[in-house]
Amino acid sequence: MSVDREALRDTAKYLRNVRPVDPDEVYEYLPDRPHPAVVRTALREEAFDLGLFEREDGTFVPATEEPVDPPGWSPESFPDNHAEAIEDLLFERYGLDWHEGDSGDTLRETIDRLKEDYYRGRPVEYDADAALAYAVYHQPDFYAAVGYVLDRLADRGLLPRTLRVFDVGAGTGGPALGLHDYLPDDALVDYHAIEPSTNADVLDELLDDTRPNVHTTVHRETAEAFDPDAVGEVDLVLFGNVLSELDDPEAVASRYLDALADDGSCVLLAPADLNTSTELRRVERALTPPDGDVSVYAPDLRLWPGDAPDDRGWSFEERPDLSVPSFQRKLDDAATRAYDEEPGTYVNTDVKFSWAILRPDGERRHPVVAGAERHHRMADSEDHVTDRVNLLAVKLSDDLAPDDANPLFKVGDGSEQLEHYLVLTGESSLNRDLREAPYGAILSVENVLILWNDDEGAYNLVCGTETVVDTVAA
Repeated sequence: MSVDREALRDTAKYLRNVRPVDPDEVYEYLPDRPHPAVVRTALREEAFDLGLFEREDGTFVPATEEPVDPPGWSPESFPDNHAEAIEDLLFERYGLDWHEGDSGDTLRETIDRLKEDYYRGRPVEYDADAALAYAVYHQPDFYAAVGYVLDRLADRGLLPRTLRVFDVGAGTGGPALGLHDYLPDDALVDYHAIEPSTNADVLDELLDDTRPNVHTTVHRETAEAFDPDAVGEVDLVLFGNVLSELDDPEAVASRYLDALADDGSCVLLAPADLNTSTELRRVERALTPPDGDVSVYAPDLRLWPGDAPDDRGWSFEERPDLSVPSFQRKLDDAATRAYDEEPGTYVNTDVKFSWAILRPDGERRHPVVAGAERHHRMADSEDHVTDRVNLLAVKLSDDLAPDDANPLFKVGDGSEQLEHYLVLTGESSLNRDLREAPYGAILSVENVLILWNDDEGAYNLVCGTETVVDTVAA
């Protein structure tokens, strides 16, 4: 039996201001008095647009308008329920001993091929084997990474509890599961995945365990073919590890940016390797020209109004490793190795990722700007080699140096045309913040020596014991 949707919406809008919307009551107000179970299904389908949250007793109440509070995201492992769901899919396709014999060899060979294709920047094709191999190798670290990025919005009250999401190139669902677990139980979500490949089969299965108030739809279309306007205004657009696979990522991202609410956010996420990381930064910069409406909210802030960076842009964040999930351990333990070959080829628990958040409202995580009367501009470094200067800088890496070298940190100020690195040659209480400040923090650096590093084609900003480094904003 069908439900008169207009009458249902009118009734729900009235009742929501009076008492919980109960399907056992609502059906009495509708033409033809449809069965309450049919009414409940229809209410679920209309719930997001009506702003209604379904309670455990089956009634619907207005969803909270409060933003998400940061949940203290710091996963130590990939959750057991998600790991078990992946192992179930592996068992269904390959059998109980999926990690051994021909099936194990197929998965390991597929992971090797995927890694090589990504490294070489070659197009990646997904079939059923590739989708599962991708999930085995990448699901845990992608799951963890997205929550750390969302923290940058939530800790400023910019992540709503009622939100519509586009997950463009959703893959096998690592970022989707991270988003789901990051959000509180009282969140109301209208989640739309755009995923044309066989990865969508895995994604569909894994989304079955989402909460009732997380309404999910998988669109099996390319990002280019899908019409964002067909869904309506969205609060969050996520490009999770897909930009390097698109033929024209700037054009695609621009279309989805147009679908954002004025106070919405676009999250770009990529692995930390050179190709995918620098491609993300290239797309970010193309979408955020100095005279444009879209701003970089974080981390690659423009501290000099009117300027834009043009260095290589390879920067990434590092967080604590995850424990090894059972499916990775099984696949790795069953691999055939030479006597001198170390295990771990098929274990991927490093949480290293590149990211950017873009905002159409011009919002910036830190509204700090530099001034010519007080600060050196990195675009002018060529004219100040061997000079000592003061500057503002965004910290864009952890320590990149090998163990036996001086600590080295990538920094930028939004004007740099070549890489700049703060090199810590003498540690003191005056420069302690250089080590301790988090990724994306703005640092004030006083009395730093500019040198040219001909081997790296970059500028070294040498910090001695007398250099003062203070965290201006974290």
